[in-house]
Amino acid sequence: MASLKISPLMLASSGWSRQCLRHHDNRVATQRQRTMRSVRAAVAPVQQALEYRKLGDSDLLVSEITLGTMTWGEQNTEQEAHEQLSYAWDQGINILDTSEVYPIPMQATSQGRTEQYIGNWVKTQPRDKVVIATKVAGYSDRQTKLRKDGGITRVDRKNIREAVEGSLSRLGVDYIDLLQIHWPDRYVALFGEYSYNAEKWRPSVPFVEQLEAFQELIQEGKVRYIGVSNETSYGIMEFLHASRTYNLPKIVSTQNSYSLLVRCHFEVDLVEVCDSHHGNVGLLAYSPLAGGTLSGKYITDQLLEESKKWRLNMFPGYMARYKKSLVKDAVEAYLQVAKRHNMSLVQLALAFGRDRSFMASNIIGATSMEQLKENIAAYQVPRPLSQEIEEDIEAVFKRFRDPTL
Repeated sequence: MASLKISPLMLASSGWSRQCLRHHDNRVATQRQRTMRSVRAAVAPVQQALEYRKLGDSDLLVSEITLGTMTWGEQNTEQEAHEQLSYAWDQGINILDTSEVYPIPMQATSQGRTEQYIGNWVKTQPRDKVVIATKVAGYSDRQTKLRKDGGITRVDRKNIREAVEGSLSRLGVDYIDLLQIHWPDRYVALFGEYSYNAEKWRPSVPFVEQLEAFQELIQEGKVRYIGVSNETSYGIMEFLHASRTYNLPKIVSTQNSYSLLVRCHFEVDLVEVCDSHHGNVGLLAYSPLAGGTLSGKYITDQLLEESKKWRLNMFPGYMARYKKSLVKDAVEAYLQVAKRHNMSLVQLALAFGRDRSFMASNIIGATSMEQLKENIAAYQVPRPLSQEIEEDIEAVFKRFRDPTL
């Protein structure tokens, strides 16, 4: 994954910007203008010396940190959300990730509130300085207010269009920079499920039909680029094949879980699929701190008054995979590595993700400004991590490969 340390002056004085802005298809003129504005916005003054990376085959140049938002509207007020947004942008973060289903845990009474909070903040900013990534829900038979008819959500033309119209309204914008499928329409092993269960197979919306629905929205100027989330190698390859075969929009990103505790799913074969020599699909990694576990705060079983507000304690059963005893052992081992090298566990975990060659951007969310500042500051750890630190990390990894499984 190519990355750059750049300033507006460097960009303006080089031929690189023209190359970055070269289009890969025949988008309409208005779409081209929006792309140019976005790339200029991506190189706003940076206090934290963040790197910026081109997202797949898109013209989006995104900061190596993406601001996560899924607690806004449940654990965070709108004022707190706006404080986080303003601080993140002051540090050079230019991309935020949200979803039509946020906040999480998903509830009919709060669904969509996160996008509303973002929309109210975006009104105070130049639109072309903000890269907005949101998501359309995959298959779900839960009764929610996601759709007007209250029925099952699918990744088909009707549902995609309704989802986009709803997100545009809540966000108060006329286009979405990156629209992602939150989870697949077909059955896949998700959120801690260990392996594929063929007995759970169900009919699903064809990949071509999904891309055709996105193509309509792109042609209308409502969506610029598309991506996927919680995908497998099979799914990404099918999307890429359908795109090439039928001249349909290409996915430019995948959003998957990746951290010191969750590595194998991506590293085994998704790395090859997404590599720039093959699919050229950028990784937007979520849960780089494994739901807060890699802060080290869950190591002790002692329930302090303040810990009742911690996410995994507030919602029993939520992300239960991070509360396994083997996870605790792995976290303790990584904590010792961090101490050995005079680092905090947060610094070790985030710098590890930062330095992966396949990483486009790490999605970092926080429920407090203190956490957000600590997480962003972790990117000031000298890069790359030393060989000794990498070797110590690999030694722990050999003992605890993916302890959440």
